Amino acid sequence: MQAGFWVRLGAAILDGIIIGIPVSLFTAIMFSDYYVKFMNNLLMGLYGLLVPVMWAGYTIGKKICNIRIQKLDGTEPTIGTMLLRNVVAGVIYGVTFGIGLIVSAFMVGLREDKRAVHDFIAGTEVVHD
Repeated sequence: MQAGFWVRLGAAILDGIIIGIPVSLFTAIMFSDYYVKFMNNLLMGLYGLLVPVMWAGYTIGKKICNIRIQKLDGTEPTIGTMLLRNVVAGVIYGVTFGIGLIVSAFMVGLREDKRAVHDFIAGTEVVHD
């Protein structure tokens, strides 16, 4: 069964609290003001890109919420899948000045298959365990 908007948002908030806050503190301590934002974005980007590949579609927040990313055929995401899902979709969201992100939120909330723009780009879905 596909995961809807609220559980996906909850998982993202948990990732932000459990991973994002410690990473932000680490970068603030370890790097000069010039590099803090860059290093924080780099580390969080790597987390979102690599952890689902290494951990069968889960991040820590998704694991807590019992949801995971999978390809449409039910297999685990690959690095290529996650690059499409995160990087290519991120560029599209940026080029559209966030409108694509808002459209994605409505897609997850209103579509029967609960797939967002980034899910269509990468051929993925987020499902309950």
